[in-house]
Amino acid sequence: MKKWSILLVAGLIVGFFGLEAKAQGTWKTLTEVSYKISEDQFGELYVPVFSENIKKLEGKVVEAEGYIIPFEGMFKPNHIILSSLPLAECFFCGSGGPETVMEVMLTNPIKYTSKRVKVRGKLTLNAKDPEKLMYILKEGQLIIE
Repeated sequence: MKKWSILLVAGLIVGFFGLEAKAQGTWKTLTEVSYKISEDQFGELYVPVFSENIKKLEGKVVEAEGYIIPFEGMFKPNHIILSSLPLAECFFCGSGGPETVMEVMLTNPIKYTSKRVKVRGKLTLNAKDPEKLMYILKEGQLIIE
């Protein structure tokens, strides 16, 4: 009986760390982006060019860990910005690039927290709408608070 308990605990630990690696692996893959310079009616803009690894994730359910970044001076419980970096280092406030943030459209509203969270949802890539971020997670769910 002890043997099975040890195997069960070992399996749970391996499974947990596997999910952790998966969430962190998403951000690592999302850094594989480059940019080309284009123009619109307002002038020059940088358009993302997604790697093949990133393109393989489009439409797939992915997990990402990070920090909720309040935007436009407010918090929207169903539509958040998630940063792989803490607020002081995020794309909007510090040293991170646009590949370190994603929009998350949540199926259920959440409460703001400054703690690290994990979300799961379907990844959409955006290279056309400059009003949106290049990574958008739809049908998002909070899985760690």
